[in-house]
Amino acid sequence: MSSTVLHLPKDRVVIVRSEYHETITHALLNGAKSELTKLGLSAELIDVITVSGAYELPAAAAVVARSPKVAAVICIGAVVRGETPHFDYICQACAQGLSRVAESTGKPVTFGVVTANTLEQAFERAGGRIGNKDDEAARAALELYSALKQWEQSQASAS
Repeated sequence: MSSTVLHLPKDRVVIVRSEYHETITHALLNGAKSELTKLGLSAELIDVITVSGAYELPAAAAVVARSPKVAAVICIGAVVRGETPHFDYICQACAQGLSRVAESTGKPVTFGVVTANTLEQAFERAGGRIGNKDDEAARAALELYSALKQWEQSQASAS
């Protein structure tokens, strides 16, 4: 979206962060908040809600996204593969749940959940060698908000 003007929300942008793998999710949270303010969003418009784990993200996002005072929801978490299929169930439930929230509310709900095979890979995506993946989730939320706002304005002017 670098070639167009970014329309920033006047309503809240809520970051829902999973507490599980707290060191990783705290770094992801810092990256997301930093990206939002770098893009011009006022820090006063950023709220943070903390939930236990990635499985709880969709339920919290659903409640938050239904608020008329919320423009976008950024979901942050980290799921690291273990020796059982639990990883697959959590990742799938989280991804599908967040997708349903976005579709049912029509609001930007971004997936800033790091899914990694090892803790090292997760740390690499939380500000390490690969960068902070939640910069991307934060930017995507504002870009989607902006695109939808531009579309609404074009529809209003066409009427």
